[in-house]
Amino acid sequence: MSDTQRLDTGHTGGGTDVLDRELEQLLNQESVEDGDHDRFAHYVKKEKILQSALSGKPVRALCGKKWTPGRDPEKFPICPTCKEIYEKLKAD
Repeated sequence: MSDTQRLDTGHTGGGTDVLDRELEQLLNQESVEDGDHDRFAHYVKKEKILQSALSGKPVRALCGKKWTPGRDPEKFPICPTCKEIYEKLKAD
């Protein structure tokens, strides 16, 4: 798998089971609100997902967007710019 993935619950397959469960529970409680249709799910480097979950610091997507994740990305379409950059990286 590439070192870049669609931002998800932060699961990295390591020893973060408790954190993963708590984060997953929070994300499952989220609901899509008015205006959320304008948002996108972004691609972020894997290691940044866990760092953000632990520290609360923002992440930077491939497209350059910087934010602190907190919503379930499965509820949003993929950012077209992130997708284009990701496809170019995969081709190299």
